[in-house]
Amino acid sequence: MAKTLPERPRAVLVGVQLPGVTDEAHAADLAELKRLVHTLGFDAVATVSQRRQRLATGTVLGSGKLKELSALTGGSGVIPSGAQGKTSKAREKWEAEADAEPEGPDAPVAPGDADLDGSGSEPPDEDDDAFPDTDADPESDADAEATAIEPGPRPTVVVVDHELSPSQLRNLERATGVQVLDRAGVIVDIFHRHARSHEARMQVEIARLNYLAPRLREAPGGRERQQGRGSGDSAIELDRRKIRDRLAELREGLAAIQKDQDQRRYARRDQLRVALVGYTNAGKSSLMRALTGSTVLVADQLFATLDTTVRAMQPETRPRILVSDTVGFIQKLPHDLVASFRSTLDEALEASLLLYVVDASDPTWAAQLEVTRTVLREIGADVVPGKLVFNKVDRLDAAAQEALRAQHPEALLVSAHRPDDVAGLRREIIAFFEASMVEADLVIPYARQARIGEVYEHTTVVSQAYDETGSRLRVRGLPGAIARLTRSFQE
Repeated sequence: MAKTLPERPRAVLVGVQLPGVTDEAHAADLAELKRLVHTLGFDAVATVSQRRQRLATGTVLGSGKLKELSALTGGSGVIPSGAQGKTSKAREKWEAEADAEPEGPDAPVAPGDADLDGSGSEPPDEDDDAFPDTDADPESDADAEATAIEPGPRPTVVVVDHELSPSQLRNLERATGVQVLDRAGVIVDIFHRHARSHEARMQVEIARLNYLAPRLREAPGGRERQQGRGSGDSAIELDRRKIRDRLAELREGLAAIQKDQDQRRYARRDQLRVALVGYTNAGKSSLMRALTGSTVLVADQLFATLDTTVRAMQPETRPRILVSDTVGFIQKLPHDLVASFRSTLDEALEASLLLYVVDASDPTWAAQLEVTRTVLREIGADVVPGKLVFNKVDRLDAAAQEALRAQHPEALLVSAHRPDDVAGLRREIIAFFEASMVEADLVIPYARQARIGEVYEHTTVVSQAYDETGSRLRVRGLPGAIARLTRSFQE
């Protein structure tokens, strides 16, 4: 008897189109959020979108769109207040300004609305949970299309394409009556599920704890229970202390692992290294497998690879060329994840050549390439020589491929599934390194013949002869590697 798969939770996507964001870019953001949600295990069945001058301080959306969202989830559409009738002049002024929000890029910013990234600074001296956001923004509501939902049970999750403050998260959950996730939380959860190695799990746990710490919830009823007789600490204070202790433990363990990795990288300092960098799901792992013959995970999903894999290019060259696969990038990648995976990104920083892998079949590839360049600039890897590689060109017609060649004549157009393309990419990599190689003579005394393997590993031996002093080798390699070998045999 065939087993029926459990039904995937249904989700509603929420996005706000801010000034300066084109319709195409906004649609691409929501499409990417849908893929993230699908990777996490949800089915996106509806989208609520709104044009606004800024994110509403308390609830991201204006009150009209908030009610529309709540109608989909079965929520009330309003934020229950724990302090009815309790207002202040500062709050009344702020709400009045929100109701009268003008249109246009030069609109004034109400108190607490200055952070367009959703950090949600609150108006002074007030409890945000006690006040629903009254910024209806009716003109923007009219601009947004009517929300359609796929038939089926009510959605049980709302996913917002912005990073939410703790109060925004609480307010949206109270208004919609369902679980609310923001973009950063979704990405962190995907990283948590896909982490395989001990190092990756530690890195992701650091990012998760940094994300969760400010979002710890109070106990029901608004009063926190005490932990332990006479402890004097509330439950949330103890939880935060546990998180701080766990973070210190993780960072100490991660430092030890990274020290070991630094030593391995130092041992490879004279070897030729290529790092595959690019947007998530651009096909880096497929190229890695094609270039090295390794069995790295290849999956059509976001962030399938979190662990750095280093393999020798096959067929093997002399000197050997090492290829490393790195974690993919994405727009609005949480800062804590970038910081946690700094050691992984160091592979790109210390590489001799970066291959910028781009999914040519994605209509937003230009924006994805810019995200990759931005992250690499942040870690200082933009100074490393690079080559642009358009992958998945087998999904394009001849006209689209010609347009790419005309726009980027220096780029390589390949498909990881076509052996001829992979062979051509391999030749380009070898040619890049050979252009910076020099020839030199090495003399290896007979007493040190056992170490001749080092010469073959780091250089190409052009010729070899013998005399009374030992082996005389004419070698070709990188200047740094030849200088190190010369010093080594002269000592």
